[in-house]
Amino acid sequence: MPSRKQSTIGRLALLGTTIIWGSSFIILKSTLDSLPTLWILAFRFTGAAILMALAAGKQLKTLDRSALKYGLAMGAALYCAYTLQTYGLLYTTPGKNAFLTATYCVIVPFLWWAFFKKRPDRYNVAAALVCIAGMALVSLDGKLSLGLGDALTMCCGLFYALHIIVSSRGLEKYGVLPLTTVQLATTAVLCWITAPIASPFPQSVPASAWLSVAYLCVMCTGACYFLQALGQKYTSAQSASIILTLESVFGTLFSVLFYHEQLSVRTISGFVLIFAAVLISETKLEFLRKKEKAQ
Repeated sequence: MPSRKQSTIGRLALLGTTIIWGSSFIILKSTLDSLPTLWILAFRFTGAAILMALAAGKQLKTLDRSALKYGLAMGAALYCAYTLQTYGLLYTTPGKNAFLTATYCVIVPFLWWAFFKKRPDRYNVAAALVCIAGMALVSLDGKLSLGLGDALTMCCGLFYALHIIVSSRGLEKYGVLPLTTVQLATTAVLCWITAPIASPFPQSVPASAWLSVAYLCVMCTGACYFLQALGQKYTSAQSASIILTLESVFGTLFSVLFYHEQLSVRTISGFVLIFAAVLISETKLEFLRKKEKAQ
């Protein structure tokens, strides 16, 4: 049982993770004007993999063939998720991108059912219905057509959910640092393979773009993985999942403040429904039942 001080440190670490991740949406959006998607991801994950390898040190020697398989699968899922999310960001706003990405929390129970035959409960079903309504408000225009950026971001949520499932199985057996190192290295290699195919490297890249890539690499990937691990060490899984959903809130807030994104009443209503769906899925509304018992 962690002490009160440790619990506070854990929650602050998770909150710091969500703030930094929330800032990544507008940083990435501006960087896409200078660097193609996969080149950004290649540099970002290469740097993060090196940082994680330095942190893991001798623990990397503990990796066996089974651990490598999990790490490769995690890295492949993460590659697909980040690629779809970043391409989606090209065609939509940072706020929409942030909230639509958060729908992975609702998808996880249904993928778990598909793989491990554990049926979702009534709260998962309710959350899915609320989430679908929220996504419709955020993504569909007056003609009920879906924008390319929003569609890609929704697909990215599916791969994030798949990544969570694979990670949960792998981390039950193997250490966080070595498995995460393999994961990030795999994502980096896939980016380097596909980046030249997708687009040539630009002839001139401004210094501001390289600073953004460094921020994404060190802060949004390396530091955030460390803070998340530290936070979850001293925080229950339920509390951690609720705190981490604030990434979408901070992503929208930064988009409004610095990207000058204009939010309509319809879009805000969709955001509220998506956030409510995440809370229903992750908490099972236990906080309401506790209030009723207290009364």
